[in-house]
Amino acid sequence: MRLEAALDLIAEVPDFPEPGVLFRDLSPLFADGAGFAAVTDGLAATLAPEAELVAGVEARGFLLAAAVGYLRGLGVVLVRKPGKLPAVAGRVDYALEYGTASVELPAGVVRAGQRIAVLDDVLATGGTAVAAGKLLEDAGATVTGVSVVLELAALGGRAALGGRSVHALRSV
Repeated sequence: MRLEAALDLIAEVPDFPEPGVLFRDLSPLFADGAGFAAVTDGLAATLAPEAELVAGVEARGFLLAAAVGYLRGLGVVLVRKPGKLPAVAGRVDYALEYGTASVELPAGVVRAGQRIAVLDDVLATGGTAVAAGKLLEDAGATVTGVSVVLELAALGGRAALGGRSVHALRSV
């Protein structure tokens, strides 16, 4: 399947999780083997060649990071919601399009000097990607870039990332 056809599998769900929000649901894309493969290949091609590890942001970013990590022969670190890790290296609170959230990094997984690519499903306001990058940099790593399936350009997430390399397979 071509990448554009795979991206066309993304569903739009109005008024979720609250009125006025147009949610982009990647579930149909993940459920289509050829579509998921096309997106995995597309994301893998966006990674900087020096990336040594991929960081997936909970929860859909886990799927993407695992698939891309496998394809590129890289390890995966999971950026988690609070309360999911037995040992925490750091925590960052951030704003979402429709609320606030926090993410944590597992202790002892990221080494100082490691070069890490951040992967997630959607770039909206940029809060999640900024928080993930801060966690990784606080642990001594270098973020090589942020790659997402879908960018909601009107929400300004790219600008919030302050000049970081950002790759989106589709921008709407």
